[in-house]
Amino acid sequence: MQALIRKVEDQLAGLPVPVALELPAGQRVGPPAAAVTLSFTDWSSLATMAAGQIGRLAEDFVESRVQLEGRMRDLMEVASRLLPGDPVQGGSGWWPHLLRRARSLAVHTPQRDEAQIRFHYDVSDDFYALWLDPRRVYSCAYYRQPGMTLGQAQEAKLDHICRKLMLRPGEQFLDIGAGWGGLLLWAAEHYGVNATGITLSRNQHVHVQGLIESRGLQGRVRMALMDYRDLDEAHTFDKIASVGMFEHVGEAHMAQYFSKIRRLLRPGGMVLNHGITAGGTSNGQLGAGMGDFIEKYIFPGGELLHVSQVLRDMAHAGLEMVDAENLRPHYARTLWAWSDALEARLGEAHHVLASSLDAAGAGRVLRAYRLYLAGSAMCFEQGWIALHQLLATRPSGDANANGGALRGAQSDYPFNRGYIYDGTSP
Repeated sequence: MQALIRKVEDQLAGLPVPVALELPAGQRVGPPAAAVTLSFTDWSSLATMAAGQIGRLAEDFVESRVQLEGRMRDLMEVASRLLPGDPVQGGSGWWPHLLRRARSLAVHTPQRDEAQIRFHYDVSDDFYALWLDPRRVYSCAYYRQPGMTLGQAQEAKLDHICRKLMLRPGEQFLDIGAGWGGLLLWAAEHYGVNATGITLSRNQHVHVQGLIESRGLQGRVRMALMDYRDLDEAHTFDKIASVGMFEHVGEAHMAQYFSKIRRLLRPGGMVLNHGITAGGTSNGQLGAGMGDFIEKYIFPGGELLHVSQVLRDMAHAGLEMVDAENLRPHYARTLWAWSDALEARLGEAHHVLASSLDAAGAGRVLRAYRLYLAGSAMCFEQGWIALHQLLATRPSGDANANGGALRGAQSDYPFNRGYIYDGTSP
């Protein structure tokens, strides 16, 4: 045991944030005034920390085998230094890939996808409302200006997507995985489109239906409780957005997903896929147990692919990528905003969760989300995961599409970015 304690003491000595440990036998290790204090009830948790298994240590915190005092930002500074190696390395070769694909096939049936989505998104609308912006936009914001608040940055993101898609009044717009309706309603109210959204979350469906009715948008906006695979292909759309959804699709179904989008998109139309991508080219999930933690407590069935693989699957489906943008640091800032908001209302959050769960369950969910939000912010800052907006078209085969402004365009896209950033009409 003394060897384990000495190893941990050596780890603490090299950390940028002063950390103290309360050991199972009552001994204290570290400075008397520490920014972060971890209290252990079991020696195995201390061994987990010494091994740099951050995900397993996070599980111990959720299950109350480890207690924490200190700020989440300080804790994540410590966690990033405890890792034994690069968490995005590994997983290359045919055998790991075969195992990942087999798991993906098994996990992503329509029935399991529905259950997995509801596991996360139907935790409690009131809980999410405590730390999201007023529109409840649960995806990466876009800090167009450095001084923006979270709410302003989320509105900037919604508008950024609509501008990229060149939404026009009267167009048919589809939002796959519409969440609490932020983009769906923004597109209808600011760009005049006829908007359709889908979700697998019952809570989100009820919430958006209420917003549609309260705003008098029943004739132009509809929200359906359904799987993307069940969308009727007899009805095509001018523009399609998928925001924060394809992470739930699974590697084995990615080609099917993009092929479905192509069939739903009219020739010449545009699609924007906004989603989290892997930082490594071959890792199925983050190492050091972090991926396992997310799978167990936050996003069961979630899978991340490197952007290069996403682009390949897009191309195989017959979609032409015309613009790509990496918003990785924007998501780090978004997640820290969410984390700070939750940390400021922990008592209220526990009360909200306890209204639908028992006290122990509410505590576990709250501790899991505290680590998930702050840990994800750290991962985006470190570049272990990224966020890409990929704009693509379904080529029409018409060389004179888009009014013939640029011969060979074969789509609405003008093949310049002026209309997105400068307001220049294409």
